[in-house]
Amino acid sequence: MSKDAPWLKHYGDVPKSIEYPDCSMVEAVLKTAKIHPELTAYSFFGRKRSYRDFASDIERAARAFKALGIKPGERVMIYLPNIPQALECIYAVNLIGAIAVMVHPLSSEGETAFFIKSSKCRAVVALDQFYGKFAAISSEVRPEFLILTSVKDALSPVKRIGYALTEGRKVEKAPQSAPVIFWKDFLRGGNAATDPREDRAPHDCAIILYSGGTTGTMKGILLSNLNFNALALQTLAMGNCVSAGDKMLTVMPVFHGFGLGVCAHTALVAGCHCILVPRFNVKSYAGLIKSERPNCIAGVPTLFEALLKGEDLKGADLSCLKGVFSGGDSLSVELKRKFDTFLKEHGAKVRIREGYGLTECVTASCLTPYHLEKEGSIGLPFPDTYYKIVSVGGTESLPPGEIGEICISGPTVMLGYDDMPEETADTLKVHPDGRVWLHTGDLGTMDEDGFVYFKQRIKRVIVSSGYSIYPSQLENVIDSFKGVKMSCVIGVPDPYKIQRPKAFVVLEEGVTPTEEFKKALIEHCRKNIARYAMPKEFEFRDSLPKTGVGKIAYTQLEAEEAAKSK
Repeated sequence: MSKDAPWLKHYGDVPKSIEYPDCSMVEAVLKTAKIHPELTAYSFFGRKRSYRDFASDIERAARAFKALGIKPGERVMIYLPNIPQALECIYAVNLIGAIAVMVHPLSSEGETAFFIKSSKCRAVVALDQFYGKFAAISSEVRPEFLILTSVKDALSPVKRIGYALTEGRKVEKAPQSAPVIFWKDFLRGGNAATDPREDRAPHDCAIILYSGGTTGTMKGILLSNLNFNALALQTLAMGNCVSAGDKMLTVMPVFHGFGLGVCAHTALVAGCHCILVPRFNVKSYAGLIKSERPNCIAGVPTLFEALLKGEDLKGADLSCLKGVFSGGDSLSVELKRKFDTFLKEHGAKVRIREGYGLTECVTASCLTPYHLEKEGSIGLPFPDTYYKIVSVGGTESLPPGEIGEICISGPTVMLGYDDMPEETADTLKVHPDGRVWLHTGDLGTMDEDGFVYFKQRIKRVIVSSGYSIYPSQLENVIDSFKGVKMSCVIGVPDPYKIQRPKAFVVLEEGVTPTEEFKKALIEHCRKNIARYAMPKEFEFRDSLPKTGVGKIAYTQLEAEEAAKSK
């Protein structure tokens, strides 16, 4: 890294640079399996699998894919939640040199058709309960191979019986005559296959993740073996809290960069025990924290908000925690304060650490150091990762404290967008320094010490009567008022100002939006928000729409308001 990078002096004993492995994602995990064969790789509803057995499962699935004729560079869609088959398939596909396309299994029929068409995948692995969606779109698009598995395929014999009598009874199964390959038949088909391993280089594409990207349209993001392996080593170095044998509560979904990159791949490279959670539920999640006593938990802010709200962790001993990480969305100062207090009251010696990143660099590329934090900051860049703040549309660094676009350069930056050369060129740019920089589409600042402060998405800026208003700043003010659980501010059409800010507010349980409360909230906002930026309308709701990974879906609120104005 550059000797004049201001953040280097704050790294403590974190290495400033790392030597990354010259291998694929699966090879990095298989190396761990050779070193720690007896350690638990993952558990799923109590069923544990050692690293030795996990390595065997990966090779078995790889032989099955190879028997289907899947070749290096071809694509296989993984349409699964956090279940063992998802991990097996991701690494099996990587072992044969193919590319895993990660898709949210709750995608609509239209979205599913789009993903199949845009990715040009030859095969899809999905849960049997979603067969109806594939049948519904079969006249429009159909993968060459549709492989169906079930949650019960990953359960112990006893749990399998229990599942069949409860959840399994609700699942509408695919008929035996359906044009699909069932999981057991799929695996059996690879018994006679030859060695499935194919050589792949670190810079070869390994994973495609879908995201709205930096401009809001759905894109396939091409990520390499190096991207994921570099992230794993960077996260372990910067996190400075994980050892082989530690437990990671893996609730963030593997179809998301945070879930796959940090909660799965990083943990498996480190020799950790991933506790797979296929569906988030506050009660069961809290139960796992108490019964399994994980060493690391990671999630989006709404997950931590839910834990604070519930009573399920009341009196729990959280001294087991060595790391608590928040990412995927902005963590308000107020929520951090509340959760840090919660951790301390429950015996934890750690504080929540906020990270920042985006799918175009897998996930986190910046993290609050383990030994130092600044309120409101998202931390320092990872080793070998450069940050700079530039004027929107520019390339030259702005002085400390000035708001501009966050740009990132480093080993986790994507290869590009799938079949979108113009979008790629708009996002990945070579600056005068000769480095390729990822233009994030996010606004932020950097102080004299190199600490980064996220403000918000550029496209979220509300321009009202010529003034730039930043919704995240307004949300922080609203969220700090006692009785407010969360808020979202958007720009709504205005005949004179073009746009004006409107606030959507969710209150804490037991708090009602009385006239007295509203007046007090407005007065609080007036004291802390400039007059030109003050929301003229507050709408109180029981909840706010969320994305698949728990972020507040502000675009849905914008669409609702736009429809009203027509």
